[in-house]
Amino acid sequence: MAIWLTENSKIIVQGMTGGEGTKHTRRMLASGARVVGGVNARKAGTTHEGLPVFGTVKEAVEATGADVSVAFVPPAFTKSAVMEAVDAEIPLCVVITEGVPVHDSTAFWAYAIEKGNKTRIIGPNCPGIASPGASNAGIIPADITTAGRIGLVSKSGTLTYQLMYELRDFGFSTAVGIGGDPVIGTTHIDALQAFQEDPATDAIVMIGEIGGDAEERAAAYIEQHVTKPVVAYVAGFTAPEGKTMGHAGAIVSGSAGTAQAKKEALEKVGVRVGRTPSETARLMREIMQAR
Repeated sequence: MAIWLTENSKIIVQGMTGGEGTKHTRRMLASGARVVGGVNARKAGTTHEGLPVFGTVKEAVEATGADVSVAFVPPAFTKSAVMEAVDAEIPLCVVITEGVPVHDSTAFWAYAIEKGNKTRIIGPNCPGIASPGASNAGIIPADITTAGRIGLVSKSGTLTYQLMYELRDFGFSTAVGIGGDPVIGTTHIDALQAFQEDPATDAIVMIGEIGGDAEERAAAYIEQHVTKPVVAYVAGFTAPEGKTMGHAGAIVSGSAGTAQAKKEALEKVGVRVGRTPSETARLMREIMQAR
């Protein structure tokens, strides 16, 4: 079992015929994911990588039964692509695109809610979601870990990969890269709730970063609703104070949003927090070995 993405998931790729779409469609197929088609209005009716290309998401869903879309669409067209996926009521839309204007992210997120919240959006500016041994939707390498019973939710793509690799001997139920932009579709809390409810997940790794208050809000949620052990890492302990680092969401104002403030909030509710990714992996290793 996994959250949101299983071996039965049928994936379509918006922007499949572009360079990035082509490359990662090949990767997903090689990993065993069930990619069933692509979407490009200008190339509708053709085939690409041996898969049919449809004019709209709705047509792709009707023809293939797809329940996941992965969007490799340039930033200027991402808003309309996600709205199209929402209109088609596809259950999961994974938005890989980096550089999406925050106004556009806000617009398609609000549109999904207005349309009844039938489409879960992951991203934008994220590596996607992978359920090792079952399916892979996005750009997470398929060969760096194994199937297991750890759940992972992360703002950072690179740190997602590192923790998956360092804990590969225990393996993961699902790893979700939610992205680091100020406005994202799926939050730490959404993933924590899903992992808490997933009988195949025994423990959770949560990766955050400086800026905003998402980790503090996650800590409050953990205190009230999560009984499974959680280990966390907050990127940015050595960031110069007041300097914007990395992702657009990583902006520090005063003490709010600093790595130390987030660490304290998480530890206050019983979450063990590593000061480095490797220390975080060690803390999770201790928990899994004790089970």
